[in-house]
Amino acid sequence: MKTIYIIGGTMGVGKTTVSQNLKIKLRNSVLLDGDWCWDMHPFQVTEETKDMVMENICYILNNFIKCSAFDHIIFCWVLHQQDIINHILSHLDTGNYRVVTISLTCSKSILESRLRKDVANGLRNADVIERSVKRIPMYHELDTIKIDTSEKTAEEVAEMILKL
Repeated sequence: MKTIYIIGGTMGVGKTTVSQNLKIKLRNSVLLDGDWCWDMHPFQVTEETKDMVMENICYILNNFIKCSAFDHIIFCWVLHQQDIINHILSHLDTGNYRVVTISLTCSKSILESRLRKDVANGLRNADVIERSVKRIPMYHELDTIKIDTSEKTAEEVAEMILKL
């Protein structure tokens, strides 16, 4: 059966890396990272840009759904609120697809370690650490399958997702 994987998690938990691994493991798959839909400089979070990113995401995902070349669609983004997940799902034509919603989690210490490494490598700003850690509890409230990535490689997590 065709499947849409919706993968959320706080910044630094491993969403993009896991999703890239999953894409390679699945035949006829395509990946959309929600961050690509509003990659701007300077980064501006306003009502207008929030509406725009949601429209962009739903438009692209629906185009993937319509394309017969794809059996598996992978979408990853922060997805820290159930309303965001529900909004996206309500705007998708998922009729021929099984939808699997997943939240990746990890321990506070592992998350801080991963993010400090990214900051040291110039991949993220230092303020992301506090913002990301604050969001950890939000994922436990979501109606999603939880996968703890703390002591796992991205490949191991992708294998776990394949078994869902």
